[in-house]
Amino acid sequence: MVYSRYGVVASEEPHASIIGANILGKGGNAVDAAVATSMALAVTVPHLGGIGGDFFALVREPSGETWFINGSGAAPRRLTRSLLLQQGYSVVPRGPLSPTVPGMVDGLYAMWRRGGSLEWRSLILPAARLASQGFPASFSLAHAVEKAYNLLAGDRGSAETYLREPPIEGRIFRLKGLAKLLEMVAEDPRVFYEDEPAERIEEYVAEHGGVLAADDLRSHDSFEDRPLSSMYREWRLWETPPNTQGASTLQLLMMMEEEEIPRVPSSPERTKLLLRLAPPLYEWRNLHLGDPGAMSLSYEQLVDPGIVKEIRKLRYTGCRGGGMEGDTTFFAVADKEGRLVAGIQSLFHHFGSLLTEPSYQVTLNDRALGFTLEQGRPSTLEPGRRPLHTLSALLMEGPEDTYIALGASAGHLRPQLYAWLASNIVDYGMKLSEAVSHSRVAWDPETCMLLAERDAGIPLGYPAILKERLGVASIAALLGGIAIGVADERGAGIPVPAYRCYEPGT
Repeated sequence: MVYSRYGVVASEEPHASIIGANILGKGGNAVDAAVATSMALAVTVPHLGGIGGDFFALVREPSGETWFINGSGAAPRRLTRSLLLQQGYSVVPRGPLSPTVPGMVDGLYAMWRRGGSLEWRSLILPAARLASQGFPASFSLAHAVEKAYNLLAGDRGSAETYLREPPIEGRIFRLKGLAKLLEMVAEDPRVFYEDEPAERIEEYVAEHGGVLAADDLRSHDSFEDRPLSSMYREWRLWETPPNTQGASTLQLLMMMEEEEIPRVPSSPERTKLLLRLAPPLYEWRNLHLGDPGAMSLSYEQLVDPGIVKEIRKLRYTGCRGGGMEGDTTFFAVADKEGRLVAGIQSLFHHFGSLLTEPSYQVTLNDRALGFTLEQGRPSTLEPGRRPLHTLSALLMEGPEDTYIALGASAGHLRPQLYAWLASNIVDYGMKLSEAVSHSRVAWDPETCMLLAERDAGIPLGYPAILKERLGVASIAALLGGIAIGVADERGAGIPVPAYRCYEPGT
C-alpha cells in the first residue's frame, strides 16, 4: 500500500502502473493515466487484456458526478443463432466464430474525449515504445504461453506472435506488429476500425471460417452510460450497468444487508452465507441480464430492494461442469484533484478466441461465448447485440470523505469477490491492504463447487477445491485528499505513486 499527495496507479503489471503514474506526474488527470495504463497492459499482458478485447470504466469526478464508459463490442452481423445451430452447435464455440467486435480502443478514446486533458498521442506512445523496444516478460505471460502452447500452435498468427520466440520470465519480449498498430492508433484511434487493420482482421478471420468483418468494426461505437447505484449500510456504491453483470454485485450486497453477518471474517458461517445467496443470484443473472436494448427491466428496477425477494425464490439450473480458464486485468487510478477511475479489460479466456491476426498481432476475444442459444433472453445471440459480460468495476463512497475504486480479475466469480471485499471494508473494518490480502471463497456457477483459498473458513464436511488464488485485486482510494494505492500480493503488480506534481511555470 502506498500513499501520495499527487495521485496513484494500481495495476497487476509494474510497467503499466509506472507509465500511468508518470502521466499523473506530467500533469495528466486520472482519465489520461487510465488510457496510458490500459494500453500498457494491452502490451504486457496481451493474454488477459489485449487490444483485441473490450474495456469498461467507471469514473468519479471531483464534483461527485459518476459516469460509465461501455467499450464492449457487438456480435458480427453474420453471426446468427441459426448459423450455429445448422453447424451442430448448442453453444457458441471457442474459435473463429467466437470474436465480437473489439471495443477496447474506441472505449478508451470515448473515455478520453469525455474526461482527458493531455494529448491523445502522448498517452499511447509509451505503450508503443514498450511493445517495440520490448519488456521483461512476467511470470503470468510466460506461464500462460507455456500452458496454452498446443492451442496457440494451431493458429498461424498466434504461433508467429507467441511461439516463434516464446516469452521467458524476466527476458525481453517484443511485439513489433502491435507496436506498429499502436503508433497508428496514436495518430488516429479510428484507424483500428476503419482502415487496413480492420481489413486484415476480416481477411484472417475469414481464412479460418469466421464471420467478423470490417463492416462490423466500422459500425462500432462505444458509448457513455449512467452507472447503477445502491447503498450498503452507510456506504454509497456504484457498479457498471448491463451488458455487464455489475447489477449482481449490488444485488448480492442487498441480500447480505438483510442477513446477520458472522463476527469472524474467516469462518465457516461466512462461507455458508455466501453458498446460500450465490446460486439464486446467478440464476437471476442468467435469466435477466444481457444487452440493455433487449432487457425489460430499467436500471432502477435492477437495484430496487424488492428484487431481492424475487432472487431468493429461484433455484440454480446452470451446473454444467468443466469450464475454461478465463481472466481479466483490472486497474485503478486516483489523481490529486479527487478523480477516480476503475478500469477493466479482457479477452475473456486466456488468448481469447486463439486467433491472432499476424501483421498487427491482434489476439481476438472470444466474448461471443457470453451469449446463449436459448431463445427469449437478453443474452440470446443476435447480430448487433452485445453479450452478457463478466466484467465490472466497483466505486464506493463512505464516511469521512472516503472514496474507493475497487476491482479484480475474477470472471463469473466477480460479484462474489467484490461483495466479499466490500464486506471486508464495511462490515469488518479492515484496512484496504488487509481487505485485499484476506483469504477468499467463492461458489463456482459452472461447476457448482466451493472454491477456497487456504484459511478461508471451509464448512466441516463441505467439499471444496483449494485454489492458490481467487482473483487479483487492485484498489485506488482517496482519503482526506490523500491518494492510496493497493496491489494484490496474489499477482505481480504494484501500486505506484505520482512522484511529482506539475505546476504551470515550473
